[in-house]
Amino acid sequence: MMKNIKIIMLAYLSFLLIGSTSVALLLKFPTTAIAESTIIEEWCEIKAPAPVELKAIKINPENTAFLVLDIEERTCNSKRRPRCVASVPKIKNFLVKARRNNVAVGYSLTRKGTRQTILPDTAPLGTEPIVKSSVDKFYKTNLEKILQDNRIKTVIIVGTTAEGAVLHTATAAAMRGFQVVVPIDGMSAGTLYAEQYTAWHLVNAPGSRRKTTITRFDMIAF
Repeated sequence: MMKNIKIIMLAYLSFLLIGSTSVALLLKFPTTAIAESTIIEEWCEIKAPAPVELKAIKINPENTAFLVLDIEERTCNSKRRPRCVASVPKIKNFLVKARRNNVAVGYSLTRKGTRQTILPDTAPLGTEPIVKSSVDKFYKTNLEKILQDNRIKTVIIVGTTAEGAVLHTATAAAMRGFQVVVPIDGMSAGTLYAEQYTAWHLVNAPGSRRKTTITRFDMIAF
């Protein structure tokens, strides 16, 4: 009997202890304060994560496509996106290297773009395909069929803007099972934050992280 009473008393004391701790926590962190605290209120407290890791990669030219997204007069100029203009010579040099190694090359346009608005230094040759869409270049285009018909398994994606065409097309490619390679010096945006966010997103988000490699042009081997 006494043993049972002791057990009951210990249980009651534990209940009181847990209850008092909960009250103290509620007093220290009121539920209303927690409920009202959104990312907006905490915006300035956020510290940027460590830089993403750049990885060297060797690709097979026979099943790789190089996709150049939205490098047009309207989207890639010194007024709107000077960092895009700075990326053009690097894209041009890699285009030469890719074609020399028989890598398939494809292009995209914005909704207002035409073949003629693609910057001359990165212009398509011959019958290299061009698709036109908004930020996701797979959306309502035949891009997936083009890649499948050419037995493509890996896509190297460059272009502008990073948080638009690059982010959404790379994610769409990853979700379709393609290996995605994004040379950091071939993607651009109007702000540094947009480029930073895009790089972080691609290697951390569930839809793309297992399929995406962030690299530099000079770290890609054939």
